[in-house]
This record gives sequence, C-alpha cells and structure tokens, in this order.
Amino acid sequence: MVMKTVTSLAFLLLLFAVLAAGGGTNSSRKYGICELKVKTQGYSCEEHKVTTKDGFILSLQRIPTGRSGPGETKGGPKPPVLLQHGLISDATTWLTTSPDESLGFILADNGFDVWLGNVRGTNYSSGHTSLSPNDPEYWDWSWDELVAYDLPAMFDYIHNQTGQKLHYVGHSLGTLMAFGAFSRHEVLNQVRSAALLSPIAYLGQMPSPLARAAADIFTAEAIYWLGVKEFAPGGGPVSKLVAGICVHIDCSNLVNTITGPNCCMNSSTTSLIHVQPTATKNMIHLAQMVRKGTIKMYDYGSNRNNNKHYGKAMPPDYNITSIPNDLPLFLSYGGKDLLSDVKDVQTLIEALSDHDPDKLVVQYIDDYAHLDFVYGVNAKKLVYSPLMAFFSAN
Repeated sequence: MVMKTVTSLAFLLLLFAVLAAGGGTNSSRKYGICELKVKTQGYSCEEHKVTTKDGFILSLQRIPTGRSGPGETKGGPKPPVLLQHGLISDATTWLTTSPDESLGFILADNGFDVWLGNVRGTNYSSGHTSLSPNDPEYWDWSWDELVAYDLPAMFDYIHNQTGQKLHYVGHSLGTLMAFGAFSRHEVLNQVRSAALLSPIAYLGQMPSPLARAAADIFTAEAIYWLGVKEFAPGGGPVSKLVAGICVHIDCSNLVNTITGPNCCMNSSTTSLIHVQPTATKNMIHLAQMVRKGTIKMYDYGSNRNNNKHYGKAMPPDYNITSIPNDLPLFLSYGGKDLLSDVKDVQTLIEALSDHDPDKLVVQYIDDYAHLDFVYGVNAKKLVYSPLMAFFSAN
C-alpha cells in the first residue's frame, strides 16, 4: 500500500513539475489580469474581489462587453458565464491565445457577460483575512475546499451582481469542482447550465506511462515532500524534481507525454502559459483518486483521523448520480487526452446514465488532447461554437 501511494504521488508530482517546466512563471503581481491580458486587446474589464467563508480573498475578472461595445442580447441583459481554470493555472487560461481563439474573448464578442475565476493560492487570489502564504495553515486545503468555499463564493457574488443565474465553463480541475458542487447540491439555484471540457470525475484509469520511472526516482523523497505545504512550480523541490527526471528522460516533449499529444496548439503557446502554486494537499487528494479510482473527499490516512474530520472511518463520497437529472450539461472530451482519459470519461457518462437525454450533450473529438480544449487553434469551430449553441438553448 505504501509503495502504491508513493508511486501515485510521485507520478502526480512529476506531472505538475513537467507542466511547470513547459510553461513560464508569473512573477509580476504589479498589474492585474485586466491590465495585462484584457485591456491590451481592446476590451473593457473590471477587477472584483470576493471573500470565502474560510477567509480566502479571491479575484474575479469581468469582461462585460465585446469589442463592439455594450449592448443587450435578444430578450434582455447579457447572460453571465463563469469560466473556471484547471490545476496550477489561473484565469489567463481563457485569454492566452488571440481574441479570435480564446474562449473568454469569444464569449464576450458573442453577447455574454464574462466572469473569470481564480482559485485560492494562485498569484491573483493569494490574499486571506488572517493568514499569509508563508503560513503552513494557509495551504491546508484540497479541492474539497474549492468545492465547499471557492465555487459557492464566486457563484454568490456573480449572482448578486447580475441578478441572473450563471452559465458555467470548467476545464480539467474546474470540471471536478463543478461535479463536486453539483453532487452536494451546491450552487444549483444559481446555475443555468454547465459546459465541462476535459471532464474529470474519475482518474483510476488514467494512463501513466511515467509512473514506473517516477517511482524509481522517488521513494523516501516523495514521503519527505509531504511536509511541503505549498507546491510552487517555479522553484524549490519542484526544480530539483524536474532536474532529476530530465537526467533520465528527454524533457523537450514531456508536456505532450503527460497531457497527450495536443494536435492543435501553436508551438509558441506553451511559453505563454503561466503556472501557478497550489497546495501539496490538493495534489495528494488527486493522487488518492488515481490510486483508488473513486471520487471521495480527502482521505486523512486512518480511521481515527477520518473520524475526527468526518465523523466516520472513511471519507464521504461525491455521488455523481445525485446530480439533478434536469441540469443541462455539455461534456466535451478528447480521444488523445491522457488526463481526462476516455475510459474514465465513460465511467462518468455511465454514472450519468439516468440524466435527462435532452439535458445532456456529449461531444467526443478523436484527435484532441488535454490542452487542445483551451489552446487549440480550431477550438472555436470544434468546441466553442457548439458550446455557445448549448448555452443559447438553455
């Protein structure tokens, strides 16, 4: 059991380190995302802050109008849509490529009131009412807290600002946050529909071709790193991790090796991706999902510790079958995605087998891998146009 834990953890450490090695780091916090990414493209943009119930101060960006200026859609005010990024990312995910290719800009130009979320711990959501990122307690969270606190805080704020229910778009971890929230019946009175790209609810069948190499490189070191509360891709243990791996493996193509062979990204896009910190506990939680093939709350490792946190010996499930059958869902997944693997997505679809068929759209793109859904040059045609049609129908 210990060896399996080390193997799964080591693989995920490898994964995140590789993604960090493939992208740039965002060291400047002088300017916000609006100034750096949105206004430079000729769009209006607003910076917003929302505080979660457990004290984290999150940033939201709003693009209220497209390049053509203000206006209303047919039938009234523009519908709000929240875009939620994946792991070790931030809202720039939706703004990295050109305005004709980035979903954040495309939605704004097509009559949507666009809101961009940034989860706790990322550079633009690093505030807290009483803690500092230098405090170990600041990093005592996994995606359970993103489900319980971050996503509801964002939904509450946007709903209060607009007076409307929200459409939602998530990628990767952003989809896992949604599945967790919907299964717990969080935010259901505020969501209009959800589009989930590279959907992740199950990870047990995720292909892991480098897991053996990672296990060979890391044994006691992986256990040691459990004491590192912040997982900062830009340096420290991660830099040593990358250096150690790259002695044995050609790192020039590891992004594709981990995420799948992304067919449709410009080669220059990788250098524009700014990786973000997350909590080590968050990665351990994901490693537990890989190892066990289930979607549960964080496992504290013993009956005693789980009883302390949950009042039971085992972590509670996120029951996908409890998601309301009439919630409009759009799922889009790729045949070459090694993180949102086809077999795991099929497990998800089977869990949704009782969903109202008129409320569930499933799109499969055979040659798409994980990053094509947010950076693909043809994503507008293949994914975003059907996504907007789905929103318009719901």
